[in-house]
Amino acid sequence: MINMYEVSETNKMIEHENLDVRTITLGISLLDCIDSDLGELNRKIYEKITMTARDLVATGQEIEKEFGIPIVNKRISVTPIAIVGASACKTPEDFVEIAKTLDQAAKEVGVNFIGGYSALVSKAMTKSDENLIRSISQALSQTERICSSVNVGSTKTGINMDAVRLCGEMVKATAEATKEQDSLGCAKLVVFCNAPDDNPFMAGAFLGVTEADAVINVGVSGPGVVKKALEKVRGKGFEELCETIKKTAFKVTRVGQLVAGEASRRLGVPFGIVDLSLAPTPSVGDSVAEILEEIGLERVGAPGTTAALALLNDQVKKGGVMASSYVGGLSGAFIPVSEDQGMIDAVNAGALTLEKLEAMTCVCSVGLDMIAVPGKTSPSTLAGIIADEMAIGMVNQKTTAVRLIPVIGKDVGETAEFGGLLGYAPIMPVNEFGCETFISRKGRIPAPIHSFKN
Repeated sequence: MINMYEVSETNKMIEHENLDVRTITLGISLLDCIDSDLGELNRKIYEKITMTARDLVATGQEIEKEFGIPIVNKRISVTPIAIVGASACKTPEDFVEIAKTLDQAAKEVGVNFIGGYSALVSKAMTKSDENLIRSISQALSQTERICSSVNVGSTKTGINMDAVRLCGEMVKATAEATKEQDSLGCAKLVVFCNAPDDNPFMAGAFLGVTEADAVINVGVSGPGVVKKALEKVRGKGFEELCETIKKTAFKVTRVGQLVAGEASRRLGVPFGIVDLSLAPTPSVGDSVAEILEEIGLERVGAPGTTAALALLNDQVKKGGVMASSYVGGLSGAFIPVSEDQGMIDAVNAGALTLEKLEAMTCVCSVGLDMIAVPGKTSPSTLAGIIADEMAIGMVNQKTTAVRLIPVIGKDVGETAEFGGLLGYAPIMPVNEFGCETFISRKGRIPAPIHSFKN
């Protein structure tokens, strides 16, 4: 049980240190909606989502008001649509019709995003998978709330390089289709290796096929809380530093556990997981980069950055798993550029490069996230960056992801404006040497030798 002392501490963290529950995400299985008739499939999807999620937003607002805990987003994730639409959808345009239905349902129930416009193709693609991936640029440019993800690799299967190449093309096509908004569509498209089935965070959320008919997953975030705690142990040794991060992560996760339990009870939907991810926002004092600098770096990107991030990520996970029996999703530290003012400042100061960010992803929770690159970047180069990140995830048996935004019409030295939680981003330079011959090879990169554990 959560006691009054914890409630008092929580109030302080909310009022002064930017603690919030970043999202309540209601996972909804659409497997029972499958139909060979596209019109009937869309009807079933709309009815299932609007019926199951009709009280989600109101319940979140009630919990906010009753407990005084800000819940920034209320969201939905669904079964990967490449599976749901396989029988009815014969063309990419058919899948776009499902995207529009999902968007209408999300608007009806009042959520800000719906994830699951997804394909799981870590080993190979079915025709349905390929059609969905080819529809992504249309789907994201013709909807407001849809988020899309593609899992192209895993430690067990290797990396599907045909899918990687296609995703590079789709990132560029999505950028072109949304160029009037600084290629904003790409901010809603994530390419994964080892994607988790229960991630509540967008843009990568989908409901795995092993999940229940409906489930509540909560994502909680508190980089400002961690930074404030670390200010009290300046100059202390690593033991005190680590203990402080663990204790703070424990407290933050307890808040998520409380909200998840309440949402589960009130909605009559099983509780799934709490995802404790230090997810930054553009707000002052809500930055993962500032935590790393508080640990002792002059700027993020300086020598020692990867080690400091590894320490932070591990201690966050250790604190979280002591606070809840069901910690899942990604859980750790996110390092998006556009959503973190400290990261933006480090890029502008010349301390942080794409290559250093890639090194950091070896030890953090996600990967190359919300990175704006020149609009002239070729699809093969985008695919090459994706392939590099997928290899890190595959070999290290961890989730990695890529959310690149080639901003059409802009180049290094300019800025892309996304607005809201997505913030803004400086255009980062990309290595201009080509990899097209490598990316053009067909097939997949095999699983690493340590994947054979049977």
